[in-house]
Amino acid sequence: MTTDLNSRHGLNPAHSELVEACNLVEPCKALDMGCSNGRNALYLSQLGFDVTAVDNNPGAINMLQQIVSKEGITNVEAKVYDINNADLGADYGLIACTVTLMFLDPARVGAVIADMQERTLPGGYNLIVCAMNTPEYPCPVPFPFTLESGQLRIAYEGWELVKYNEELGTMHNGAQLQFATMLARKPG
Repeated sequence: MTTDLNSRHGLNPAHSELVEACNLVEPCKALDMGCSNGRNALYLSQLGFDVTAVDNNPGAINMLQQIVSKEGITNVEAKVYDINNADLGADYGLIACTVTLMFLDPARVGAVIADMQERTLPGGYNLIVCAMNTPEYPCPVPFPFTLESGQLRIAYEGWELVKYNEELGTMHNGAQLQFATMLARKPG
């Protein structure tokens, strides 16, 4: 069902790590950070999550708002928001940030992660997938920000790391690079 909605609107399927995380995370108030035109937000909405979807691209938000309106979806709120502000202003049971951090201002990433952690309800989850740049696998794409080995794990000390790895992956354009992937649960 979820794939049909995305494909009907020309969107890619939801990120595989988000799909996997939803096997564990019960529907709750969720935030899709850097939602683009809404592939993850639409997936979450169909599973019963109450989704806030944010992106700093007004065109992408407009497209998602049109899909939400056309489909009569009542549990997705899409809004323009600059993630660099690190001021979410609400609490969530799940904050998903897949392939988003690497497009942010490097000087703001620490504040963004701290805000995500602060705005996660006790027992709630953060899902992060971000490109890395390591001596073994230099990043072939000139992203403004990439993670170093262990950097994400250190940022989430004290949280339960439900899943954590730093492995090679392939971007949708075919580029091979190393990604840090983490699903972390905030202590209850």
